[in-house]
Amino acid sequence: MSEVILTLNAGSTSLKFSLFAAGPDGVDPTALADGEADGLGDAPHLKISAASGGIDTALESGNYEAVLARVLDWIETHDSGMTLIGAGHRIVHGGPEFAAPVRLSKAITRKLAALNPLAPLHQPHNLVPVRVLSASHPHLPQVACFDTGFHASNAPLSTRYAIPREMHDAGIRRYGFHGLSYEYIASTLPEYLGAKANGRVVVAHLGGGASMCAIREGRSVASSMGFSAIDGLVMATRSGAIDPGVLLYLMSERGMDETALSDLLYRRSGLLGVSGISGDMRTLLASPSPEAREAVDLFIYRIRRELGSLVAALGGLDALIFTGGIGEHAAPVREGVCAGAQWLGIRLDETANQTDGPRISDGDSAVPVFVIPTNEDLMIARHTLHVLRPAVVGRARQ
Repeated sequence: MSEVILTLNAGSTSLKFSLFAAGPDGVDPTALADGEADGLGDAPHLKISAASGGIDTALESGNYEAVLARVLDWIETHDSGMTLIGAGHRIVHGGPEFAAPVRLSKAITRKLAALNPLAPLHQPHNLVPVRVLSASHPHLPQVACFDTGFHASNAPLSTRYAIPREMHDAGIRRYGFHGLSYEYIASTLPEYLGAKANGRVVVAHLGGGASMCAIREGRSVASSMGFSAIDGLVMATRSGAIDPGVLLYLMSERGMDETALSDLLYRRSGLLGVSGISGDMRTLLASPSPEAREAVDLFIYRIRRELGSLVAALGGLDALIFTGGIGEHAAPVREGVCAGAQWLGIRLDETANQTDGPRISDGDSAVPVFVIPTNEDLMIARHTLHVLRPAVVGRARQ
């Protein structure tokens, strides 16, 4: 009988998931299948890829309940030797209370829902599968794994805004995000960097959401994101860092309210806003439009500036890592970033960069540069197994 872990990453119209075999203590979970349902709320399409046979089909119903029921049915019927022992969820925001992965209860789920205003594009949707599974499989253990958790090691000074103390004490502070990705990358550094793995490393997680993190001795020191997932770099449709005075101006002179500002900052800005074409980096790199070129150039420029800031926070740099959809696949972006980092002694190997590495710096580079694919699902599976194993290993799902 094989015990398995289901990992879930829910968005507003999509649900990504993976299935892992829970190995013995000290052995990493093994990926068995992965899948995605998109078009939720409309005409969903479900795809599951697995060596033992998957699914590629349209579904009649478009809600989370129907999709999860179909996924669980597939787990239970396609291989009678599998027993589901737990589900792990990517939860974007843990707030000031939650850093380490935690087994979910109704009380904890309510506390996490109270954080919805801090991550309105993610948190409400992250919690929907939690409630669905709680209703349909009340005895199935569920674990929350937080994107903010990895940054709990940041020094108190680096998390503080220059606002009244009572506001800081109420939770208005820098949190940082993409922590599951950074934690996974940190776990792989010995394989790529050897003795430098515990040194001063900057990781650029570049995708539809983009951020950067300074890591020393495998722990987060500083991040480009702060209180919310808007801050920092230019993103697909999010603005990144913006002068608060701009928002005050838009409120007083344009009459924009909270709803309008939220829509502007989260959905109409970033690469989409600058280019007027798309928030997809692939589309922009293929476009001859000068507006598309400007959007890409701004994206790269802001990464260069943030790199300098994070190097200052570390007091130097021993390695630069690219990850995420853009970081792993967009050679022109990596080339532009490295061209602006020659002051650090970085020298790019153009051939290696075009083939996505893994090492894309040449032999004369003072700082090695790598492309390392991230694996947030595996990180969630690791955490879920660590939290649940004492209670559930060897026990059949009720």
